[in-house]
Amino acid sequence: MITLLRRVTAACALSTALAACGTTPPRQAAIPPVPTPPPRPPTLAPGPAGLTPVFEQGPRAPGRTVALTFDADMAAGQGARAAAGERFDHPRLISTLRALKVRATVFMTGRWAEEYPDQARSIGRDPLFEVANHSYSHYAYTRDCYGLPTVPEERKRPDVERAYAAFRKAGVRDPMPYFRFPGGCYDRRALKALAPAGVTAVQWDVVGGDAFETDPDVVVRQVLDEVRPGSVVVLHCTRSAAPATERAVRTIVPELRRRGFRFVKVSELIGAVGSRP
Repeated sequence: MITLLRRVTAACALSTALAACGTTPPRQAAIPPVPTPPPRPPTLAPGPAGLTPVFEQGPRAPGRTVALTFDADMAAGQGARAAAGERFDHPRLISTLRALKVRATVFMTGRWAEEYPDQARSIGRDPLFEVANHSYSHYAYTRDCYGLPTVPEERKRPDVERAYAAFRKAGVRDPMPYFRFPGGCYDRRALKALAPAGVTAVQWDVVGGDAFETDPDVVVRQVLDEVRPGSVVVLHCTRSAAPATERAVRTIVPELRRRGFRFVKVSELIGAVGSRP
């Protein structure tokens, strides 16, 4: 009898006999799924001799896409002006883009992100927008660039990296691997200096003409006359230096939509021309 009981007890310990014994096998702890990393933003393959690639426009193809880009300029030496009340931000412009549901790319300097961290974080976490790099200092990467101070050769790449550090400190999520040269000025030496940073330089094919312009109609006409499918439009997100931009956008956006254009981010245009693996 004792032997029989031992056999039954042993059988009950087996998973095949647990049901017969009226017990349920213990549940194994669920293994959480491995999170899928976000897709890598599209970038262009390096240029000749490994130079930083330069992107100016998307495909001139059916679909009529256009990328509005806004430079959030603030230079390293302008802190005293900001402290005295000059506004290098433009919250109303960002609010208008949100109200109009416009996808856009903001090229931000690191110094701007330091001065306006709450706004930088808000823009960087809004799915309508993407944040890209416009240098830390907004100093030129070449000589003779609209009177801007020049970044020394050995400081060019660190200037880019310092901007990304400022974005992270402000709470910007996943800034894009795109870089816009201050003033749009670059040469072969600048492209070589930035190659290790792995960025794609982004220029434009439509100049909005909003810098220091006070008449929004001038900006409207310039953009509407020049925009083409695949265009990259450069405008500014700086209240003191581009006071007419927000009013111009309120006319530009509905008119381009009436013409059949669809607003996309720079990453979408770069992805349309092919990215590197």
